[in-house]
Amino acid sequence: MMNSTDWPAPTLADVLKARRAIAPYLPVTPALEFSGLAAALGCRAVLKCENLNPTGAFKVRGGVNLLASMEPAERARGVVAASTGNHGQSVAYAARLFGSRATIFMPEGANPLKVAATVAMGAEVIQTGRDFDVARLAAEEHASHLNLRYIHSSNEPLLVAGVGTATLELLEAAPDLDVIFVPVGGGSGVLGAGVVARAVNPAIRVIGVQAEGAPAVYRSWREGRRVVTENVATFAEGLATREPFAMPLALLPRLVDEIMLVHDDEIAAAIRLLIETTRQVAEGAGAASVAAAIARRAELAGKRVGLILSGGNITIEQLCRILNHQQP
Repeated sequence: MMNSTDWPAPTLADVLKARRAIAPYLPVTPALEFSGLAAALGCRAVLKCENLNPTGAFKVRGGVNLLASMEPAERARGVVAASTGNHGQSVAYAARLFGSRATIFMPEGANPLKVAATVAMGAEVIQTGRDFDVARLAAEEHASHLNLRYIHSSNEPLLVAGVGTATLELLEAAPDLDVIFVPVGGGSGVLGAGVVARAVNPAIRVIGVQAEGAPAVYRSWREGRRVVTENVATFAEGLATREPFAMPLALLPRLVDEIMLVHDDEIAAAIRLLIETTRQVAEGAGAASVAAAIARRAELAGKRVGLILSGGNITIEQLCRILNHQQP
């Protein structure tokens, strides 16, 4: 893995600056407790509802923070990103706020709900490649060729500081948490959680959650080296990355206590549980934190647990299949 000194970690001060930058554009999302969810999980569960952001996901916090920090001339040239959906929506939303032109590369099989939402925000969407990592390489080449600002989904300290504001809000609402579960795709969300939790109370355990069918970050974490997988096999596209990225790999050892895996069936069960007990709709990645808490129910008994519901951008078709206990 890379040395952490190659990527200085954002600080709590950076997160506080980000909160000031995004405050005019993004409301605080609720941190809610539901008796039915607590009973199902056997703990005091605090659900951070990032699905209620304007884009339906937490990543918009990072996009707004980064675009707000750019020089006007650089913003005017335009920005480029690659995404399975939520990062692309984040950049598109922020670009529209600040009068920039966004080009978003997505895989050919990207979630159509997320593609349509990104286009509706004024971005140009180019669908290419079999998965996120192929689309990412095309985006990087496009940005380099046209001398445009490429916004990586994880190797961006300003994105991490921005998404860290979600955990800051969570801990302001529930400062006595014992553990926080955070879904992991590229890793910006769990890094942001780690920055804030380490500063507020180092005793809080920060646990990242990946899909069993997309375990690149988990395996890299366990093996102490960068592991790239050939394929991904999960319906949770927000978790579907084959390659871990430099900044998360460098910073995870100092900011995160553990990475764990959950099966797609467990994620689907968590989506059903959330609807039944909280009336909140989660996409696959968004429900991963709850799936992890179900899996760890015995050891969480009586503890105070934060659950980041990172996004709710699931298609009607997917949701119907999950509610009918079919493969999504």
